[in-house]
Amino acid sequence: MTERRLSFKEMCARFDVTPRTLRYYEYIELLDPEREGRSRFYHARDIARMTLILRGRRWGFSLEEMRQWLDIYDRQGTQAQMRAWIALADEKLGDLRAERDRLDRAIEELSENRDFVARDLD
Repeated sequence: MTERRLSFKEMCARFDVTPRTLRYYEYIELLDPEREGRSRFYHARDIARMTLILRGRRWGFSLEEMRQWLDIYDRQGTQAQMRAWIALADEKLGDLRAERDRLDRAIEELSENRDFVARDLD
């Protein structure tokens, strides 16, 4: 049984990314599609990597952080990658919690100022 592969267009549609984004991910070596002439085909490895890249981006990881993390799997295997993921996730969670605290303070300040101005109008 042959492995299912996606064309360039199918990959863009499946992940709702622009052709430019997909080409860029290839350029910075996050993805490595099979090439047949001018056509590109993506296999299970690329599909899995794309899933992880987009998930990481949604959580605020840089493309370089994602590239380094994905490279750990290639060089050291699953266990090392999972340990690295826990460390990266712990760091990002700290950053996100700090950002949430800053946002909560800004919302509180803005609300207080808005209410003060609104009372002044009455």
